[in-house]
Amino acid sequence: MKVKDLIAELQGFDQDAEVHYEYCYGDHWRTNVAPMVQSIDEGVVEYSEYHRMDKMANYEDSYDEDTGEPKEAIRRVVVLS
Repeated sequence: MKVKDLIAELQGFDQDAEVHYEYCYGDHWRTNVAPMVQSIDEGVVEYSEYHRMDKMANYEDSYDEDTGEPKEAIRRVVVLS
């Protein structure tokens, strides 16, 4: 999803509604929990073969040490937390 898509989706909702995000807690019952979004930040991610999804990366690791160019595998994203 792109920021423009998120903005378009949110326009149809009550502007006073709380915003939460859902994830599986990982407990025995596989409970889905939904904490409130506390912040919106910019971050960097890279694909993790182990997790089979993106994981957070460090800004310091996002540039090639030799060339100073941004690494292709690391992308800037908007992060809700």
